[in-house]
Amino acid sequence: MSDDGCQCSSLRVLKALASSITQSGVDWDELARAYDLAPEILYLNHASIGTIPRAIASARHRYLDLCETNPWLYIWGGAWEKERQDTRRRAAALMRCDADEVAITHNTTEGINVLAQGLPLGPGDEVLFSSMNHPGASVCWQQQAARRGFKVRRFEFPVAEADSMSADDIAAIYREQVRDATRVLVFPHVDNIVGFRYPLRQMASMAHELGVEFVVVDAAQAVGMIPVDVGASGVDFYATSPHKWLQAPKGTGLLYLRKAMQERVQPMWTTWGQARWKGTVRVFEDYGTRGMPEVLALGDALRFHDELGERRKHARLRDLWEHTRALVDATLRIRWRSPRDWKSSSSLYAVEVGGVNAPEAGQRLYEQHGIVLRAFGGAELNTFRLSPNVMTSKKQIERVVRIAAAL
Repeated sequence: MSDDGCQCSSLRVLKALASSITQSGVDWDELARAYDLAPEILYLNHASIGTIPRAIASARHRYLDLCETNPWLYIWGGAWEKERQDTRRRAAALMRCDADEVAITHNTTEGINVLAQGLPLGPGDEVLFSSMNHPGASVCWQQQAARRGFKVRRFEFPVAEADSMSADDIAAIYREQVRDATRVLVFPHVDNIVGFRYPLRQMASMAHELGVEFVVVDAAQAVGMIPVDVGASGVDFYATSPHKWLQAPKGTGLLYLRKAMQERVQPMWTTWGQARWKGTVRVFEDYGTRGMPEVLALGDALRFHDELGERRKHARLRDLWEHTRALVDATLRIRWRSPRDWKSSSSLYAVEVGGVNAPEAGQRLYEQHGIVLRAFGGAELNTFRLSPNVMTSKKQIERVVRIAAAL
């Protein structure tokens, strides 16, 4: 594809969305019509997997159609190298770091696996994380520990107290758990259960001060949802999945590796490019054939995010959060189970309906009302997780709360 061809495709994406985005603001109701969510579905599960605007899906299809006219040229011939690098630069600008610190992966789990397999760990070393870790940021460490002899320690996080916790409380909980042997600390930027927004700088500073060598962050629920400044955060590694909050195609991921740390990590897989890409972040992408249409469409999703505006998007999600919390607080049978301060919270929150088994009721909500959310059951939490994105309306949230209260 010529540069002009790619540019035209990207421009079509923005033009298709232009009616809802102006200098004065965003018409959120108009924007909602730019997606292909089924009308009978009320989707509140972007924290599991998001949806993309129709225009980005169309761009991805156009890239694929063009690729098939000359597959060698577009996959191996370098025709899309400029576009690949543009996607990397846009991702780095969003995360506020250098472009040569961002590897384009397939998802957060892959990014964490790169680190679990590639960091120099062995007998006597410890990897530490809490029960708030997603399995994608946990299981790989346990598998590698069994092979290489290092230790994994998982501690129970008091999740039932999350609605009254502060950032200082979070840091203090982890501080108490760090030991002399702790070389790796893993935690989420935003956890996937109650949506607590971890204080990155405070956590990284605390960990390094106590002698932790590698600070690893699962950012699957952060990038595209809240402002991120990974370069100034002090963390060493930061992995995310753009298919959630950035509204990018499935099968795209990003991994930040702080430049000073890259030589400490062995690539997870290698083919022919290690000598060619030596000294660059590209060594962590050396896994052979890649779905380049998805990479280019990720670039379009980043453009779309820029057009929406980070501040406007963040304000929109906060507005929905405040609306939902007010509804829940005014409903006798429903209790808010997430942080009550927006600075510590996110567009991912847990609510509990008294006398209801959440996993069972969650299935009924889908089967009877088309409501898609995530339910958690257990001794400490029995909750519905709501995770709306910018196209979600207040009326939809009101409907969910009304139906949940009647369960």
